[in-house]
Amino acid sequence: MRYLRRGGLYLRVADPDWSDPLEGRYAGERGGRWNPPHSFPVVYLCRSVSVARANVFRALTGLPYGPEDLAPDRGPVLVTADVPDDRYVDALTRRGLESLGLPPTYPRTPSGWPVSRRRCQPVGLRAWESGEPGIACRSAAPTAPPRGEEMAWFERDRRRLRAEHVDPFERWFW
Repeated sequence: MRYLRRGGLYLRVADPDWSDPLEGRYAGERGGRWNPPHSFPVVYLCRSVSVARANVFRALTGLPYGPEDLAPDRGPVLVTADVPDDRYVDALTRRGLESLGLPPTYPRTPSGWPVSRRRCQPVGLRAWESGEPGIACRSAAPTAPPRGEEMAWFERDRRRLRAEHVDPFERWFW
C-alpha cells in the first residue's frame, strides 16, 4: 500500500433524521464501497461540495424523483467535519491504485465499466486489518468531477469525528 497525507475539512452528506451523522456503525452494518456488510465502521466523506452533490444524484438514481422534488427540510444536510491529519491509504494516484490491485483508471475499468464494490471491499478490509486510519480515494459517483476526492474514514476505538457545521439542503445543494 502507498500513502498520502490528508486531513482537514471534509463533508458528509447525511439524512436530516440521523442522530449522529458522523457515526460509522451504519456503514459497518450495511457495507459500502470500502467495507463489506457486517464488518467495520466507516464514515464516508466528500472533499468538496461538487462531490457531495454527485453523491446525492447517485443516491437518487432510479427513484421517481430528483433533488428538485425534495422538501427543503427533508433533503440531505451537509455536515462539515475536521478529519485528523494522517497518512491515509492512497486510492487517488496511479501508483497508489496499482499498489492496491486496482486499475489506474479507477473508478472505471480500462474498458469503461464501473469498478465494483466487491473489488474494493477486500482492499478496505486489508487496510482495516493493517490498522490504517482510512482510504483517500477518487469518487465513484458517476457525475463527480474528474479529480473528485472522497475519504473512507475508519472509526476505531474511541476515535470519533465531530461536526463543525451543518448546512440544510436548501442552503448547500443549490
